[in-house]
Amino acid sequence: MNCGIDMMDASVRYPVKLTKLQFTAIGLAVLALALLMFESLSGRLMGHGGGHGIPSHVPSVWSVAPFVGLLLSIAVLPLISKTEHWWENNRNRLMVAALFVGITLAYYCVAFGAHKVVSILEHAVLAEYIPFIVLLFSLYVISGGISLKGDLAAHPSTNTAFLAVGAAIASFVGTTGASMLLIRPLLQTNRERKHVRHTVIFFIFLVSNIGGCLLPIGDPPLFLGYLKGVPFLWTMGLWLPWLVTCVALLGIYFVWDTLAYRRETPQDIFKDETEKEPLTLSGKFNLVLLLGVVLCVALVKPGETILGITVFPFMRELLMLGLVVLSLRLTSKRIRKDNNFNYHAIVEVAVLFIGIFICMQAPIEILSASGESLAPYLGSSNRFYWATGTLSAFLDNAPTYVVFFETAKTMPTAPGAELLTLADGSVISVTLLTAISLGAVFMGAMSYIGNGPNFMVKSIAEQAGVKMPSFFGYMVYSVAILAPLFIVVTMVLLD
Repeated sequence: MNCGIDMMDASVRYPVKLTKLQFTAIGLAVLALALLMFESLSGRLMGHGGGHGIPSHVPSVWSVAPFVGLLLSIAVLPLISKTEHWWENNRNRLMVAALFVGITLAYYCVAFGAHKVVSILEHAVLAEYIPFIVLLFSLYVISGGISLKGDLAAHPSTNTAFLAVGAAIASFVGTTGASMLLIRPLLQTNRERKHVRHTVIFFIFLVSNIGGCLLPIGDPPLFLGYLKGVPFLWTMGLWLPWLVTCVALLGIYFVWDTLAYRRETPQDIFKDETEKEPLTLSGKFNLVLLLGVVLCVALVKPGETILGITVFPFMRELLMLGLVVLSLRLTSKRIRKDNNFNYHAIVEVAVLFIGIFICMQAPIEILSASGESLAPYLGSSNRFYWATGTLSAFLDNAPTYVVFFETAKTMPTAPGAELLTLADGSVISVTLLTAISLGAVFMGAMSYIGNGPNFMVKSIAEQAGVKMPSFFGYMVYSVAILAPLFIVVTMVLLD
């Protein structure tokens, strides 16, 4: 297998000639851009500002159209027979993302001027996207150099053990690291079985999301909270909701997989029982490099001093990329070949999330500007939990966390309420911070775009021959399984 960096997935080629469907999509995009420009210009000429009660320095509510269009593209294009295979090519995903990014930036340029476009790009790309994708890329590549190889009997107890281990280590090596380390051996173990989809879905729930809520390195929103002054070990106090939710999901999964196992054919069960191979771990050096990434995240903070050196911008990212280079140079090519390692999954995340990070700036700005007006409606931890969680499923959980984190800091506190003092001396309600943290991490599992590893696991599973559900199909599972559990968290574990 060629393990080179095929950044645009050249394994599938498509003609450059545009189809009628593509012409239609471009036409609709141009129409949407024209409507946005008209709305923006008319608002400026008439002095209406943003409209709908939004201040003039904040984008119009219509500015969320490109973000909605991008989400609908991600959800719908894989379901249409004429675009299903076209969408599998990362070049085409990038083209769609670039189309909506162009609309967003053109709107900002007309509505606020070129300086606003520069500001948006600095914030969305430099401050958010680059740290996000470098962290995911580092964990992805380094974990890809660790081969946990073997083929165990795919009993329900075996699969449940895989999920339990993943949920246990996700907070310590990151949800991306844990996902990349365990998804391939789990798929290898289940290769003789026909009913595997539910196993990957529960893997996304537990390993790619909920398992990572105990430390800031576990999940991106908690990392942003740490950078904003939340003590590094504060999140360990979330152990009870983490434990209750993980145990409940493991129990549900075990019952589900037991029923699914009974539906397997005798021939498949015989192959599963006879074609076994003990687990072996290769590329152990990469475990040290993973620890290095963890230390970079925990200790290297721009503007602070470490070992007598003042940390300059992107020093953390450069150090992590240095660890990636070490992994690529020192890891045997055989190990990556055994892992069927390639860059398709991380490139899929990169090309889609660059569009998401830029297009979502408009809804994030609207939410931020509405913080004070939202405060009366977000007076309880339960409401913060659901508001943060619901938006985390569709806006990516990291920036959503920041919006509600800043809103919570402005909320009046009741006498006797427990407060947490942040690094800058400001305070925040512990119950609200708990609700925001759990909502962002837990409900990042509600959709494929809620958290970066979700897409990666989906892509790797599909490359292994597992037919994963569509965007909305996945949400049928997440709403049916996770929503009742999250209601229990609301009723039992939050004030």
